[in-house]
Order: sequence, then C-alpha cells, then structure tokens
Amino acid sequence: MIAALRTVTPGIGASTLALLQEAQTAPVRLLLTTLVNELGASVKDTVLLLDDYHVIDSHEVQDGISFLLEHLPPRLHLVIINRADPALPLASLRARGELVEFRAADLRFTTDEAAEYLNAAMGLDLTAADVATLEGRTEGWIAALQLAALSMEGREDASGFIVGFAGDDRYVVDYLVEEVLQRQPEHVQGFLLQTSVLDRMTGPLCDALTGQDDGRTMLEALDKGNLFLVPLDDRRRWYRYHHLFADVLQARQLDEHPHRVPQLHQQASRWFAANGHRAEAIRHAMAGGDFPGAAALVEREMPALRRDRREVTLRAWLEMLPVEVLRVRPVLCNGLAGALLSTGTFEGVEPLLLDAQRWLDRTADGPSEGREVPSGMVVADDEEFRRLPAGVAVHRAGLALVRGDVDTAVGFARRALDLVLEDDHLARGAASALLGLAAWTTGNLEVAHASYAECLVHLEQVGHVSDVLGCSIALADIQLVRGHLIAAMRTFERALQLASRQEGAVLRGTVDMHVGMGALHYELDDMGAARREVVRGLELGEHTWLPQNALSLACGHGPGV
Repeated sequence: MIAALRTVTPGIGASTLALLQEAQTAPVRLLLTTLVNELGASVKDTVLLLDDYHVIDSHEVQDGISFLLEHLPPRLHLVIINRADPALPLASLRARGELVEFRAADLRFTTDEAAEYLNAAMGLDLTAADVATLEGRTEGWIAALQLAALSMEGREDASGFIVGFAGDDRYVVDYLVEEVLQRQPEHVQGFLLQTSVLDRMTGPLCDALTGQDDGRTMLEALDKGNLFLVPLDDRRRWYRYHHLFADVLQARQLDEHPHRVPQLHQQASRWFAANGHRAEAIRHAMAGGDFPGAAALVEREMPALRRDRREVTLRAWLEMLPVEVLRVRPVLCNGLAGALLSTGTFEGVEPLLLDAQRWLDRTADGPSEGREVPSGMVVADDEEFRRLPAGVAVHRAGLALVRGDVDTAVGFARRALDLVLEDDHLARGAASALLGLAAWTTGNLEVAHASYAECLVHLEQVGHVSDVLGCSIALADIQLVRGHLIAAMRTFERALQLASRQEGAVLRGTVDMHVGMGALHYELDDMGAARREVVRGLELGEHTWLPQNALSLACGHGPGV
C-alpha cells in the first residue's frame, strides 16, 4: 500500500508517508483520517490503488476502508483490484452512482481483440475461423488465450489443436488446479467436484448431489468470488461453470472418485425428472448408465416429442439405448420405427414393428387397463400402450407406401382406423393422411383431398400444430394440381394463422408455409409478393423447416410417421 501511494500520489506530504510507514500498530481509521486530511487540500486528482485486496481478512482494515469511502475528498479516487466482491458497502455506493465496476464479463476479449492478441502479439497467424473457435472455447478468458497460445508454439497443425483444446491441456490444467482449485477450502473443492457433472445448476439441485443444504449459498459465494461461474439468468438462480473449468473439474472428479460419477448423474436425473425437466433427466440417466430409467423417461416424453416434431431428438435418444433394453419395450420399438420413417430412414423399421407386434400378440385381451403384462415386457406409459395397435398399423402402412405397395398400405391404414381408440385423434389423422397419400399416388385427387381435409381436423383437435402444417402442404399441393390456387392460398394462410397463435419458438413447418405461398404468388404472377414470402421463410432459419420426405408431408408425424 505504501509503495502504491508513493507511485500514484507523488504530491503526498512526507509527514503523512512517514506516519503511515511507522504507525504499524495504530488504528487503521486514524491512519486513513490522516490520509484524508492530507489529500483533502490537494488540487490534483489522486488515485489510490489497492491491488490483491482479496488477501485482506482483517475486520479492522475492512472497516477502515469503508470509513475512507464515506469520507473521500472530491479529488481522491479509490481503485480496488480484487478476485471477489470486497466486504464493503457496494450496494449503497452503486445506488448513489459512486461505483464503477469492471467484472469478468467486461474483461473478456472479443473475437477481434482475440485475433489481435493471438496474431499480432503472439505471431500465430491463425485464420478467422480458428480465432472464433478458440475465443468461443475460452469464452474470452484472457489467461486461457495466453495458455492456448503457449501450447500452440511450434505446432504445425494449429487448427487441429484448437478443435481439441479443452481442460486437459497441461497449461490450463496446471493453472486452474494450482491457482484456483487448490486455493479453495476443502468443502468448496468437494462442492465443485460433485457438481461438475452438471451443465447448469441451481441451489436445490446442488443439494441433491452433495447431500447438504447450502447449495444456493455456495453458488452465491462462488459467483461473488468470480470463481469461473457464469450466471444464466438475471435472478442468479441458475449457473454454469466456465467450459474449461468444468473440463478440469470433471477430469479431476473422474480421476479421484470414478465410482461417484454415475451416482451423481443418476441423482441429477432424479432431481430433473421430479422438477419437470425431462430432457435433462434423460441425458443424465444415460450418462449415469441408468438405461432402464432413461427408457422410461423417453417413453413418457414421446407424446410431447411427436407434438413438437422433435423426431431427430427422439431417434437419437432411442438409438442410445442398448438393444436388450429397447426390445422389451414395445412402445419404444414403435416409437423408434416412427422416428426412422419420419427422418427418411427405412432400414431397420420392419424388425422394430415386428418386435412391437409380438408383444401385442402376447397380451391376452389386448392393451387395456388391468391387463396382465406378459413376462419380460416393460411399459412405462399405459396410455401409449393402449394406443399401440393403431400406431403399429399406421407405421406398417407408411412402410408399405415407401416400398410402393399401395394396396398393402391402404389395408394397414384401414386396419388402423378399425383399431384406433375413440379419442386417439392423432392416429386417426395419420391413417387418414396415409389413405390420402395412397389416393394421390394413384391419381385419385378427390379422395386424396377429402382424406387430407379429414386429417387436418383430427390433428388440429389434439393441438399438433406442426403436423397441421405438414398436412397443409400436401393439401395445398393437391389444390394447386386441381387448379384451385385461391383455395391453396387459404390453406397456407389458415395454417400460418394457427401457428402464429402458438406461444414459444417458431414451429417447424412455418418456413414451408411461406415458401408455399411464395410459389403460389409466383403462379399468380405477383413477383414482389413471391419474393417477400421466400425471404421471410429463409429468415426464420433451417430449424423451422419440416423433414422433407413423402411420409412426413403426408401426415406430419402421426404417431411416428
């Protein structure tokens, strides 16, 4: 402190410096009062810089600095460099507009700054793509960029290094372990390691993993301590670790307590499931090796996945399950068959449907409440199992259409309508759409139009708006072929209006509506309107397109198609 004063306050009186130097045991407030009196008459702006303030643990010093802040002369400015929020009246200073704060987020390098540092200062000659990748991986953390630069010195394949740059780089590991992790008290280290399996965390979730009840307090303390914790919301309820820090913690946990890792994932899965976060519950169950638990969660999530057209997600989850777990679950066999059909993959569909049908055949009186479950069969969602016979028939109809066997497809679609439950509008709509596609294939546009119109009624009734969009494309195409351009435009407009009333993200299929309307405007020789619709569709992004295969356009998703 004395050295800093000599450097930044050359005009300070020698008597004051002598007093500060010699009065080692004098009360801090007395020393600071003398300083205030000395500088109060100064006509020059003076900066008092206190570095490494986090090492101060004396209450007397903290009280003294608080006193100094309350009595600062107009031209004296106090700068504190600290790793954590100091025990000072920051809230009142902030409210009075007397506090300027530079936090970790303010000190991060932008992509341009990272490029200048890495290429101009370090002479690495990286491409813009390499710089952007490295900046994203380090999240602009300056020390990490420096460590990465050191690691790249002398390497010929800089791009390959950057792609794999993570918390296992020796410089990063050494820095974070020696400068961060090992400096923490033992109970904080334990908390960091146990919660490292989480992509995001909140107090009660941390309690579920640690067995303690101080999760929220610990997160707030880590946040105030700037310990590589990133807030995910304005209320600071949810956090995550800096990516590189998380890598180091996970590697440390796996090295020191490998047996704990599956247990921690399973505890996280149970907490997420109990609190309505089923996707994260599934991910942690998979990571923890609890495949039966993950399968049960996926089965219960399937209706929502179908409704939102997330067949790619459903397929990815189901394909992660071991074969022996999947094959004893007829609902999941049928679900994977539908996900494959919807994503344009037909190989492997028939064996899945046969597995599902075998379980149905072994159910004495068919799927119903109070049924006797065949030995070895596992069902997590009884309602989905009750709907299974019609669902399997729908998928067999879809598979037959893919193979060009229209008669067989029509037979299975009609069988689905015979088997469907009275309130199963989804399967009824899917079967109607498949009948429409079969009729369209044979040139019977009148039956095709009627079938698709009926399909829309059923899908809209159960709120499967993305599926309504998919069917609307087919219906509008039929209307266009029949020369009913105005009717086709109304079909698109009605579907868009329905989509616009939905809350949340833009629905899949919305782009297809705009592109379809653009094509109709083109046919009507309105080039300006056609261009506007196509541009609007492209602005919404690729994720809002529907899967482009015949079956998905036939009936959206149906119970899997």
